[in-house]
Amino acid sequence: MRFSTWLKAVVLLAIAGAVAGFVLTMPSGIPADALAPRTADLANGATMFNIGGCASCHATPHQDDLTKLGGGLALATPFGTFRVPNISPDQTHGIGAWSELEFVSAMKKGIGEDGEHLYPAFPYPSYQHMKLDDVRDLFAFIRTLPPVATPSQPHDIPFPFSVRRGLGLWQLLYVDGKAFVPDTSKDAVWNRGAYLVEGPGHCAECHSPRNVIGGIDADRRFAGGPDAEGKGWVPNITPSPDGIPNYSVKDIAYLLETGFTPDLDSVGGSMADVVKNTSKLTAADRQAIATYIKSLPPRPGKAPSKGKKAD
Repeated sequence: MRFSTWLKAVVLLAIAGAVAGFVLTMPSGIPADALAPRTADLANGATMFNIGGCASCHATPHQDDLTKLGGGLALATPFGTFRVPNISPDQTHGIGAWSELEFVSAMKKGIGEDGEHLYPAFPYPSYQHMKLDDVRDLFAFIRTLPPVATPSQPHDIPFPFSVRRGLGLWQLLYVDGKAFVPDTSKDAVWNRGAYLVEGPGHCAECHSPRNVIGGIDADRRFAGGPDAEGKGWVPNITPSPDGIPNYSVKDIAYLLETGFTPDLDSVGGSMADVVKNTSKLTAADRQAIATYIKSLPPRPGKAPSKGKKAD
């Protein structure tokens, strides 16, 4: 092959690759016709707010009123530092000017107000499994909360992670926007628990190890792993010897209500914040969550010994 012919082939392949990359990474939100007119259920929106842990991340740090969602929490990760945004109903600094469609696209597709890819520090890979009406109820509930006039702070993300368009490739692997599908072989309690854990509760986002590109390791889902912020180890919550094999459904439900483990210890760290939210759920929902967690397949995931790094 002559050099000029070879060069032309390389250039054509490069152009084709660039076009394919451009198309594959193009942000795509929820179509407008997906949202039929309806009346929001604010009580259900409050439930989604609590199980979703919205206040745990988005409430302004060091304040007593957890309904003031001014953001500001900094999440230091191997990919950079993410700063949690203001999602209060403030028209200028929060999401008060967002449409319902924009909110649904953020939750279900990881697409922001301006059509940009959102970083998965916001756990939309789990939120995408929520029922559309639950997302809409959550939006309606957030709009009832007090506006906070605090500007969101920019993320501190190094190159190449700072190029948001590249997240489109990541989303091809981890985001399909599909809602949770009940398992017809299981009862209503189990399915409710599965939905809350895998969808709005996004439990796997913290309790699972991740691969080099930040995706959850499917083979070790719920088996614990290094804390994303480098603050220790998030425990295994499967019934393996490394996890919680001796916890009963009743034990798990009680922990979600009170924060106390079966041996009368109490949870700390970010799990203590989770319990502040799960304690507001109905007893039936805590029972459902516990039922599903108790049914998880056992997977090894022991925390490394002191001084040793996790694999």
